Amino acid sequence: MKDIRNIAVIAHVDHGKTTMVDELLKQSGTFDAHKTVGERVMDSDDIEKERGITILSKNTAIHYKNTKINIIDTPGHADFGGEVERVLKMVDGVLLLVDAQEGVMPQTKFVVKKALSFGLKPIVVINKIDKPAADPDRVINEIFDLFVALDANDEQLEFPVVYAAARDGYAKLNLNDENKNMIPLFETILSHVPTPSGSDENPLQLQVFTLDYDNYVGKIGIARIFNGQISKNQNVTLMKADGTKQNGRISKLIGFLGLDRLDINEAKSGDIVAIAGFEALDVGDSVVDPNNLIPLEPLHIEEPTLSVIFSVNDGPLAGTEGKSVTSNKIEERLQAEMKTNIAMRYENLGEGKFRVSGRGELQITILAENMRREGFEFCLGRPEVIIKEINGVKCEPYEHLVIDAPDECTGSVIEKLGKKRAEMKVMNPTGDGQTRLEFEIPARGLIGFRSQFLTDTKGEGVMNHSFLEFRPFSGSIEKRANGALISMENGVSLAYSLWNLQDRGILFIEPQTKVYIGMIIGEHSRSNDLDVNPIKGKNLTNVRASGSDDAIKLVPPRVLTLERALEWIEEDELVEVTPKNIRVRKRYLDPTTRKRMIKNSN
Repeated sequence: MKDIRNIAVIAHVDHGKTTMVDELLKQSGTFDAHKTVGERVMDSDDIEKERGITILSKNTAIHYKNTKINIIDTPGHADFGGEVERVLKMVDGVLLLVDAQEGVMPQTKFVVKKALSFGLKPIVVINKIDKPAADPDRVINEIFDLFVALDANDEQLEFPVVYAAARDGYAKLNLNDENKNMIPLFETILSHVPTPSGSDENPLQLQVFTLDYDNYVGKIGIARIFNGQISKNQNVTLMKADGTKQNGRISKLIGFLGLDRLDINEAKSGDIVAIAGFEALDVGDSVVDPNNLIPLEPLHIEEPTLSVIFSVNDGPLAGTEGKSVTSNKIEERLQAEMKTNIAMRYENLGEGKFRVSGRGELQITILAENMRREGFEFCLGRPEVIIKEINGVKCEPYEHLVIDAPDECTGSVIEKLGKKRAEMKVMNPTGDGQTRLEFEIPARGLIGFRSQFLTDTKGEGVMNHSFLEFRPFSGSIEKRANGALISMENGVSLAYSLWNLQDRGILFIEPQTKVYIGMIIGEHSRSNDLDVNPIKGKNLTNVRASGSDDAIKLVPPRVLTLERALEWIEEDELVEVTPKNIRVRKRYLDPTTRKRMIKNSN
């Protein structure tokens, strides 16, 4: 039997997980010599490539000496924590990557807590040691303190340390060693990651931890074999988390090597494979021997904390830019998403509205961005946190927020967060003109905070947050301070009228943009909404007067991305998403109806 090791790579966002996996793939000789390989090959999705983040956990396998190492690259962002948690159940060891300059960050704490609770013994990799401000010794002390704070046992505290610069392709066990290659890391994996428990002789037990979908074979479950052997066309029983059973046959068995998926005929205990043959397959389900119905413990999946209403676009420009605009099409697409994305839920509210719940704004906006690129047109409401009732008390989700900001900006950041009911726990100057602040804040307080935060810190601040727990509801939170500039006409905006409106606030549109009644074209400099006319042309006369031919100088508009628009809107506003544009508008376009609704709500 071939030796197997199963490891996951865990880290905070942008600490170099995917680059590290790239190097392990390249230096293990898994790629043929004639293959050209791009950067961050594991980030296969377009949005992953553009943003440089990992959204879905992905697995690969490499051969080193006579050992097969299954590696799972996990997301670092807290919104995708559900992915990380499931993956950790499937592996026997983890590589914990920490940036040699930034040190321990919120998501590092989040993933380490999960790994330690499953009894895994991490191999600590101090990455990016080539950074000018790298301080590996400080970072190792931070990691040790974190392990102690998270009640790690003695074995877990004796963690091996590897120093690396994944981008330059080297790892070493001592800082004074020569920069050569990744062999020290390969050797550490072989010596410190235990071989899988379980035996080929036992009856089959396999558990699904990620889903995929193929138009030809249907649902595919990526799973680990905990016991026994599995072969193509074998008769098996699917045991679902709710206790129901279903007999069936493995129609397709897929193995992994490098970036390739290979059809295989059999696999043994400890390996990670993909199976097809059950349409009812779900994450956490067990596939077992029909003569020995002993399922594995079902996986716990984190509850969604945020919801957004997706609705059919009913604006005047509906259907002019997208292909899929009906509620049936939107529902079909949401159903397809739920087949593979188990951290999200959706429900049909009727009248072309769907409530989509997820772990955070980023997760929901990535779904919206993907739909937009596929030709969908729809509206999004303001994100709302999910309120739970625990022992008769109304509770809301709280987040652990960590901010790195320039020293001179900390005052305004603390003041703004105070209004959002945040409680400061830690304030540490990091010595390089930056201060690290840690808060506990209701998740509601973070909606709409990021753009304000970037303005306050002149783009230099970094904020990260992860889910903490549900706590009793904390009361009302300050809303957006500025009103909206709303178009009172249908037509095309003109430079002359926008030039006159510039003094009223910040514009979101440029000349020659299609506008309609009720569409928001900018942010008012005061707290009230203001109806304006963006299509008014200049009155021409045959008399020339000095001063009437001034050059029109327009300030560049604030371009709204999907996240920025979703953060900006209030309850009575919507984001209109089409393949070509992102607009903001009032929920009720007609000014009279709008005023009546405001009166009724008061």
